[in-house]
Amino acid sequence: MQRKPHVIFLVAVIAAAVAAGAGCDKLRARDKLNKGVQAYRNAQFDIAIEDFKQAKELDPSLTNAQLYLATAYASQYVPGAPSQENINNGNQAVAEFKNILEKDPNNLSAIDGIGSILYNMGSTPYDEKKILESKSYHEKHIALAPNDPEPYYWIGVIDWALAFRANRDMREEYNKSAKAKKQIKESDPLPPALASQFTEKLGSTVDEGISRLQQAINLKPDYDDAMAYLNLLYRQKADMESSPQAREADLQQADDLVDKVKAIKQKKANLAPNS
Repeated sequence: MQRKPHVIFLVAVIAAAVAAGAGCDKLRARDKLNKGVQAYRNAQFDIAIEDFKQAKELDPSLTNAQLYLATAYASQYVPGAPSQENINNGNQAVAEFKNILEKDPNNLSAIDGIGSILYNMGSTPYDEKKILESKSYHEKHIALAPNDPEPYYWIGVIDWALAFRANRDMREEYNKSAKAKKQIKESDPLPPALASQFTEKLGSTVDEGISRLQQAINLKPDYDDAMAYLNLLYRQKADMESSPQAREADLQQADDLVDKVKAIKQKKANLAPNS
């Protein structure tokens, strides 16, 4: 059965109109994206979020709009602020980043974004589950881009945070217990039994953090932030040593790194324009 010419023409007109409408939506989406970026740069985050939302609705394939929307929510999140609005901003940022990764699992910007916001959300108040989830995204980045120093650095930071928290909690618990003949200060070595417990619980985490930070420094030799955290991790490792000599060796490595950081920062300051 053949279609009548006027029917075929009508179908063609409708198809053209739909295509034109889709094209207009894409143009409007990019206009909203550009306006949102300008508002974001001016720290007008509420306006930016609405522009990015509209851009996303007009063109669901516009990944940059989704990335900016997630980043705008993350920018408004204040670690530790207890308001429901603040919590919602963090959760919304996570949700938007995850939406991007559902369509594009290898999107490094989304992977880094969700790793960052989860770390902030898990740091204050402390939530080990979120911290470990953050770490998993930095590991995904390494799998995709093994020559990028940043994710190695972040895993080192996270491993230090886990170790530092456990070390502090152990000291506080010991100082409150009947076992404590005297209070152990932050700078004091852990009692042997506590050092053994700390090693069993966090030894592999500290070793991993040291290794990851060393990798970051190998990839970026003047990476002073990585050196600063490597120094902190060696101080955690010192609390795991069973002999005074091994403890002193770890502390010496930490002190050497402090000197390196100072030297690098001084060199950067000297090279800075108008210094």
